[in-house]
Parts: sequence; C-alpha cells; structure tokens
Amino acid sequence: MPPETPDVLREFRERALTLPEGIPPDDIARWTDLARPCAFLGTKGDGPVVGRLGGPLMLPADAPDPWCKLAATVDLAALPAGATDLDLPVDGHLLLFADPDPDRIGEGNLGTALHIPAGTPVEERPADLDPEWRNYPYEKDLPEGLLRLSTDVSLPYFTSVHASGAPSGCEPHPEHPYASELIDVWTEMPGEGVGLGLQLGGYAEDEYGDEDPSVAAGREAARAVARGELPPPDTDVRPEDWVCLAQWIHGLDGLEMALYSWSISRQDLAAGRFDRVYATMTWNP
Repeated sequence: MPPETPDVLREFRERALTLPEGIPPDDIARWTDLARPCAFLGTKGDGPVVGRLGGPLMLPADAPDPWCKLAATVDLAALPAGATDLDLPVDGHLLLFADPDPDRIGEGNLGTALHIPAGTPVEERPADLDPEWRNYPYEKDLPEGLLRLSTDVSLPYFTSVHASGAPSGCEPHPEHPYASELIDVWTEMPGEGVGLGLQLGGYAEDEYGDEDPSVAAGREAARAVARGELPPPDTDVRPEDWVCLAQWIHGLDGLEMALYSWSISRQDLAAGRFDRVYATMTWNP
C-alpha cells in the first residue's frame, strides 16, 4: 500500500464510527480489509509524468490499425512498484483504446488495450483512421494532456458480491451488512481531484452500485468468447477473477455522467493477454 494509505483508512474509520447507524468496529474493519492500492494518473498536480491522454498514436509497423480511438498511453516503467494491485509489466507502454458509444452499452466490447514492450520500434500512425469518427459527437474530441502520478487506495463502490447460484448473479455482501452506509462515507471523503485521466487498479465504479463492474465485464467477456468476438483464455477464468485495469475520467461533452472502464482477469494479466481486455460503460443521463 502507498505510505499515505493508513492515514486515509484511519480517517475513513473515524468517519464511519460517527454514523447514527452505530456500525460495529468489526464491520468497518472487514470493509477496510477489502482496500486495494491504486494509481491516479491525472492532468492536475505536480507528480511525475507517467503518460498522456490522447495522441500521438505510436505503434509498431506490423501492428494492425486499432478499431477505436486512443484514449491514453501509460509508461509502465514510470510506475513505482506496489502503486497498484495489478500484475502489470514492469516496462514498455500500455495503450488504452476506447469506443464510448452509448448506443452500444451492453452490446459488445467498447474498447481494447495493447502492451508494447520496451525497445520495440514504433512509428506514428494517423489517429483518425475512420472518417466517420469526425461526425460522431462523443468520439470527435477525446481529451488530451500529460498524465501525472499520485497514489491512493480504493474501496468497493458496490453493495453485492458475485454468487453463481443467485437468480440475479449476485447477492448482498454476507459479511458486510452496512455496505451502503460505508460506500456513502467513502464517496464523501475529501480529495484534491486529479482532473481528467485514469485510475489504474483498485475498484471501478458504475452508475448502479449493485456489483463489481469488473465482474460484470467478466460475464460479458465470456459471452463474447462464445460468440467468437473475443479470443478465449489460456486457462479457466471465472467472472470473479476479473479486476479493474483502468477507469477513465474522460469529461466528454454529453457523457459527463458516463462511467467507463477497462477490465481484465488476473490470469490474463499475468500472461500478458491484453487482447482479452473488455471495456464497459454505464450511463444514466
């Protein structure tokens, strides 16, 4: 965990203990045990530069043209060890591509990712590969800017856990009866903000708050594999194995309330299978 994490969690516990619901300290402790380290890569602050939003699009000569637009490039060697809970490569660049089309929510993968190992020759590729992009309001002007690093900790934003036997696929946290109240405390914690950018690792947030959106993405990915739209995994992968690779703080005009994230299973991440990244978005206009 980052060095400042104990202070953040201590303040969270103190705030939770003052709630009128009288949450027992053990219940608060079980919730904070779920904490994951994460990295914020934002356009504000004075941290070291670790990437950028938007172009230029730098790809190996033999890489195929991406089917959606470049959202961000992350210099993985610039991330300190332990900044996230992810088994990311220690060097090279991670490119995140996005198709934030609200008409396609729930109908397929809304993005992809590519890892370019260190030392790989790259050349600039035209960013507007499809003339129709220029006429589509949500993808015409993706945000740009340098990304600066800050580290933090992440707690869940959802009130349920995956349960394969439950009719809806999830059920209330059996060990966290005060999940809703604790989520409210966490979302009201003070923060300086990072501007536009990315959260790497930790927990993703969606509009509904019912279950981990990365687990939901894992279920969608399994269906995409069955349809032949996503490569199959090398090993058995369960929806519960999926985690947040990145959440995009995009600020797109007209999609201000849309929450967009890229997810991946821990097994695929360890194997470098970024071709199996699955991107999802929720939007409550």
